[in-house]
Amino acid sequence: MHCSTVSPKIGPQHTRPCVKLCSLEVTKKNYNKISLVAVHSSSKEISTCSSSKDNMMSSSKGPFLARILKGDISAAKEAGRSPVWLMRQAGRYQKIYRDLCLRVPNFRDRSENADLAYDISLQPFRSFQPDGVILFSDILTPLPGMNVPFLMTPSPVIPSPIRDMRGVQTVGVLDPATAVPFVGETLCRLRAEVKDDAAVLGFVGAPFTLASYIIEGGVTRTFAETRKMAANHPEAFHELQRRLASNVARYACYQADQGAQAVQIFDSWAGVLSSEEFDSLAAPYLKKVIDEVRRMRPDLPLILFVKNCGHVLGKVAALCPDVVSLPHDPPMEAAVRICKEAVMRAGGDPEKLVFQGNVDPEILLKGTKLEVERAVRDTVARAKALGICHILNLSHGILKGTPEENVERFFQVAKEIKNE
Repeated sequence: MHCSTVSPKIGPQHTRPCVKLCSLEVTKKNYNKISLVAVHSSSKEISTCSSSKDNMMSSSKGPFLARILKGDISAAKEAGRSPVWLMRQAGRYQKIYRDLCLRVPNFRDRSENADLAYDISLQPFRSFQPDGVILFSDILTPLPGMNVPFLMTPSPVIPSPIRDMRGVQTVGVLDPATAVPFVGETLCRLRAEVKDDAAVLGFVGAPFTLASYIIEGGVTRTFAETRKMAANHPEAFHELQRRLASNVARYACYQADQGAQAVQIFDSWAGVLSSEEFDSLAAPYLKKVIDEVRRMRPDLPLILFVKNCGHVLGKVAALCPDVVSLPHDPPMEAAVRICKEAVMRAGGDPEKLVFQGNVDPEILLKGTKLEVERAVRDTVARAKALGICHILNLSHGILKGTPEENVERFFQVAKEIKNE
């Protein structure tokens, strides 16, 4: 792994001397403070990581999950199991995270500080050894870098919602190295820490989901303002999404350059749209993100997650991401068939499609350990019977209140299967 330089700013109200992050060595690990040995430079720039042929990955085929994300089904045959990680893997279901929240109650103080984001990202890795370590951050994190400030109170609030062309024209071009260098630092340190033991995953928010927050001014159940703007100010609505899509693509590429071996696109709200609305309001801009990333970083695997997308699953697959994250309804057999047929109609190769999911998170929330075990075994067995390249995960994020012991059992069973 070699180093390239970016802006010196680390996070909100944080600056540091130059640190050669690729030389970082963790000398003490606990959940209160991490002591780091670093090589300091007199430069005012900070070095972050990007992949090269002579980096630490050259001595092996790479992390198990990273190989699967690229469609290498032989990796699963060698391991005898599906790789496993969970959406919302780091967070409130873990006591260690809740304890940290008591000391650092503001979410942005946790997610926009590289030391804390690094440590939180690793909490589930230390506990459960998943095959993927996903960046601890938020989909709204890059918005201030687009001239769209937001607050966490504790839910996200956009103080000045954008609902017309005048507002849209204030949305600027994102320079991630300047706006969110703490993200780059966190990813680089994660890559150096986990090496080939896990793949490092980045993530971005999808244009429609980001637009809905910006238009509504925060969380909504009705999306009334979003639909109103799309109907009454269509030019402004679509220009907003075009700008967001380009910025999201740029952000995904930045994460890849800093160490992410794949990036998941989170579309948390497009699932509320009808099939016709999805076609006009969300799909074109998801496609724009995928196409722009493929043009700039053709080897970066993209996972597409659209929450509650069962009714538009074929349309999601037709966008031809590398990985489709499946909902728990329809069942896996039907979901895989729908996706493969859609990819074929779109001119893609359905046999190259990788699938992620699709255990219902309610099972982890309310089920017994035995029910969790059955769900894992059933999902893996279905994927094996279908002969698909599969990543074991949930159909969406871990729910608040999920017992930590159920998450532990989920990972235990996923790893045990290879011995059977």
